[in-house]
Amino acid sequence: MLNINGTLSLKDFNTVVFKNTPVQIDEDTMLAVKASHDFLKEFAENKIIYGVNTGFGPMAQYKIEASKTKELQYNLIRSHASGTGDVLDEACVRAALLARLNTLSLGNSGIHSSVLDVMKALLNKNIHPLIFHHGGVGASGDLVQLAHIALVLIGEGEVFFKGKRLETKEVFNTEQIKPIEIVLREGLGLINGTSVMTGIGMINLIYAKKIIKISTQCSSAINELVQAYDDHLSLELHQTKKHGGQSEVAEQMRLHLKDSKLIKHRAQHLYKSNEDVDIFHDKVQEYYSIRCVPQILGPVLDTINQAEKVLVDEVNSANDNPIIDVANQNVYHGGNFHGDYVSLEMDKLKLVITKTSMLAERQLNYLLNSKLNNLLPPFVNLGQLGLNFGMQGVQFTATSTTAENQTLSNPMYVHSIPNNNDNQDVVSMGTNAALLTKKVIENTFEVLAIEVITIIQAIEYLEIQDKLSSETLKLYTSIREIVPVFKEDLVMYPYISKVKAFLMQTNTTI
Repeated sequence: MLNINGTLSLKDFNTVVFKNTPVQIDEDTMLAVKASHDFLKEFAENKIIYGVNTGFGPMAQYKIEASKTKELQYNLIRSHASGTGDVLDEACVRAALLARLNTLSLGNSGIHSSVLDVMKALLNKNIHPLIFHHGGVGASGDLVQLAHIALVLIGEGEVFFKGKRLETKEVFNTEQIKPIEIVLREGLGLINGTSVMTGIGMINLIYAKKIIKISTQCSSAINELVQAYDDHLSLELHQTKKHGGQSEVAEQMRLHLKDSKLIKHRAQHLYKSNEDVDIFHDKVQEYYSIRCVPQILGPVLDTINQAEKVLVDEVNSANDNPIIDVANQNVYHGGNFHGDYVSLEMDKLKLVITKTSMLAERQLNYLLNSKLNNLLPPFVNLGQLGLNFGMQGVQFTATSTTAENQTLSNPMYVHSIPNNNDNQDVVSMGTNAALLTKKVIENTFEVLAIEVITIIQAIEYLEIQDKLSSETLKLYTSIREIVPVFKEDLVMYPYISKVKAFLMQTNTTI
């Protein structure tokens, strides 16, 4: 059971989203939310408070009479539930729900406590609101996507439940869930915030950590395949550069290769008399995609860690407007809903994950090109050259997918387009940034799946199973349970799909 009190971590998202750990809200949190609601109700009686007794956005100049303030909130929710495009997957919806529940629990939103009760029920009963990809510009928060959550909370719209897309009213009746109470500003309190982009971002980070782990494993295994020298991973080398990510990747590779019988020691081969040698048949130094992995993946790791810090701060922040401050007995109008922090980190994450797919594609090319590696048959073809094709076909897929990543890596952070009658004249596009990063991550798992299959086929050709490090042997054994040894050509897409699913499900320490 996870307690919701404004202190969520990435690990908490992993356990709630993927392991269905139930959530609870303690009494102190509920009391803080109630105090915020009660204070706002009294404070707003003789004051103009945005979104309580005014219109929204550029229509905030219009005062709303007391008899219509509840209608105002319903109108806001219904009118903004206007998303289109692909349906957001279950993991991202759960993450968005958890993020919104957490920020509302801080007691800075003035919402009725029933909102927390119903959101908790949705998470614990695995009832997931229908949310679409398109609609959010990420400035006044994820207005459109969050409106689809709010629509469900008032008992309307659609949800996914037990594998079916159903009317919310039907599911609420079955599960005995009472819709939220609209009292003051529950509509605005629900849709004004960064919780969807942040929730998607959290899922992206969980997968990004898996990606860098897999890329490090693949890079280590390729070092074994080519019997690389060990000094490009040495502690002494990496201590001379001050970047933490680089040193960490190098250390992980050293640990991976610690019991390998294939890695060479430079002192035993080149740091001795070679006076009678004019040409070295073995490479003195490996290609960059093998030798410079810590320098390439180091910035990836550092960027992932920085993005995690920013998104954890965001998810535990009040990202509403206005902000209700019970301690100082005041209401502050501002723009905490603006998603620039998330947008920038998602663009940075997208860039480094794309670079990781580029590294995988180049490593794959090295293995497939016999003129580069001087070690393996063309396309790691274990069959008859000319008659069979080996991994030739899948290289096209890896190359085209990597190219798509490169195009998708154009930043959203600087793609502001004013809207809302120019009230929102600078927007973050944070939701789009998070969704494009999600696509880049999915693509990268596909490229890695192809690379992993190729590595396993190369091990098969070289017959070096008994010399591999224990870590590479684990990888080899796991993939061999999914993909058989093949000499004759196979239809490859089912195997790529299965290996991709396996890599995405692999447990990663967070």
